[in-house]
Amino acid sequence: MIIHTDNEIDSMIKELKSPPFDDISKIRLKSPKRGHSRNQFDLNGESRNIYRLIIRQNKLNYYDFSVGLAVCNPRSNQIFRLLRYNGNSHEHTNSIENIKFKNFHIHKATERYQDIGMREDAYAEPTDKYYDLYSAIECLSRDANFDIKHDAQQTLL
Repeated sequence: MIIHTDNEIDSMIKELKSPPFDDISKIRLKSPKRGHSRNQFDLNGESRNIYRLIIRQNKLNYYDFSVGLAVCNPRSNQIFRLLRYNGNSHEHTNSIENIKFKNFHIHKATERYQDIGMREDAYAEPTDKYYDLYSAIECLSRDANFDIKHDAQQTLL
């Protein structure tokens, strides 16, 4: 298991990434399996890191979705989840802070959660930066420095 420091995590999030698409509205999810539609895309970082965008949408609950960004370990099949933008379909608890909330929320990898043996992205903060799956993808693409055109007027399906 690789533990990344907060500085390393921030550096990977800020790294310019080239996705295999130039327009988020063209992203399509694959047919549902076990109640969820999914897709994933590999992105090349300018420092030669390989990232993976992972998208999941529940077919019955519009607000049950997750849009995640992970960095791939070149020496194994493991990924390290840097960011995850979730819908408001469930309650989240930050264990260290003992804070609970039910809202749209952004998970971010932290050194302190790794240090106590929890998932790297167990910490989350509530947000009002997005309201559905495609606005979450758009938000993550901005926050994680995807090299694509961001059009504030584009309609997201």
